[in-house]
Amino acid sequence: MIDLKDKIIVVVGGKGMLGKEFVKQIRANGGIAIDADINLKSDIEAHELECNITDEASISNLIAVVLKKFGRIDGWVNTAYPRTDDWGTKIDTISFDSWKKNVDMHMNGYFIASKLAIDAMLPAKSGSLINISSIYGVVGPDFTVYEGTEMTMPAAYSAIKGGLTNLGQYLASYYGKSGIRVNTISPGGIFDNQPASFLENYNKKVPLKRMGTPQDIAPAVVYLLSDASSYVTGHNLIIDGGWTAI
Repeated sequence: MIDLKDKIIVVVGGKGMLGKEFVKQIRANGGIAIDADINLKSDIEAHELECNITDEASISNLIAVVLKKFGRIDGWVNTAYPRTDDWGTKIDTISFDSWKKNVDMHMNGYFIASKLAIDAMLPAKSGSLINISSIYGVVGPDFTVYEGTEMTMPAAYSAIKGGLTNLGQYLASYYGKSGIRVNTISPGGIFDNQPASFLENYNKKVPLKRMGTPQDIAPAVVYLLSDASSYVTGHNLIIDGGWTAI
């Protein structure tokens, strides 16, 4: 049985499409989920804290507040999705400045959040950290699914997510001796009212013939945060309806 009873778990990006479901299912399984998001006003009694994953001081303050209230952090999930206003620009027109800003906000933000969260877990010699990556950190994009739309897969996204997957392996290797587990989850495409032509193209290719939902991803988060996964670290769990199998 998966049980998160009384575990103190921070979800950064808790108001996002995936994050909301993570918070919900952590709480449903007995965990104390701290919903941390840039679009929140801090209220630790309501288990909600403002957090900007691109700002080291913001993350440090969040951790200090949680430790003061609960004395520990048992789990941490990075699922925030910071990006510039020109996100989605095709690679032949993207500016170098935009590329650098996105890598700095997203990948570097996940790095400092992971490092500070692990530092907070070290005294207890236990803890589970999860970074949300993507199938496009594992395989190249299939641009045929975007035909007939204005959509594309941003080049920085693939670079960032590939970096996060390998960062997870590094952290797992380095901190394993300290009892800290670090894993990555790589979802496939998540349904978000995309154009009909994109949905048709995507569903035609993926073996399960549909896009994923937050409800498809959240149980894996719960599992990796729980003691049921106590011997799982350095793993990249791909949840993609079979996309990367073909």
